[in-house]
Amino acid sequence: MTSKAPDSLAEQIAHHLAERIIRGELKERERIQEQKVTQALNVSRGSVREALLILERRHLIVIPPRRGAHVSELTPHNVKSLYGLVIELYILLARAVADGWRVEADLAPFRDIQQRLVASLQREDINAFVEDSFNIMRAGYPFSNNPYLHETVENLLPAISRTYHLALERRRGEMGQFLNTFGELLQAIIARDHLRAREVLLAYGEQNCKLVLATLAER
Repeated sequence: MTSKAPDSLAEQIAHHLAERIIRGELKERERIQEQKVTQALNVSRGSVREALLILERRHLIVIPPRRGAHVSELTPHNVKSLYGLVIELYILLARAVADGWRVEADLAPFRDIQQRLVASLQREDINAFVEDSFNIMRAGYPFSNNPYLHETVENLLPAISRTYHLALERRRGEMGQFLNTFGELLQAIIARDHLRAREVLLAYGEQNCKLVLATLAER
């Protein structure tokens, strides 16, 4: 079981199961049996139950009453709903950064991510590219000073990551376009142009949603 030094055993278990769901190893509507997870990972049933609640909060599983946990479905409606909400949250973060940065050093985390994205594109490392696309949002957290926004975004990122993985091959051809989009967003933030930042992010969300929906239609 691999993880990024999470805070608790339940978080480790949740991370392990989330990775399997995101990669498609655990399929939609597939039952997640507590006892099997307990035995496979040699952990307590209580920790597994806590992990499942974390996954439910992150929209990767559903736990209907008396039916047990199973992997949530990716439907066109769910995908559209997810992107509609996430992009609005991204817009809030972009506004906070635009209003909050004061000196060039404040923008250094975004410049660093931009350089890493270029390097990932050059070596065609799409997994690193996708991970850093999420790190853009995380770099905005200190500017928003809104723990509710941070928590909501973090709980939705695994579901977004799942859609990214689903459309991985389609996304491979979009890496260059994403870099251009991020450059445009960064310029809007530097100019403190809220309207332009919103336009860039809405167009980005629409394009990503279309990629995922096209993939769903071919299954």
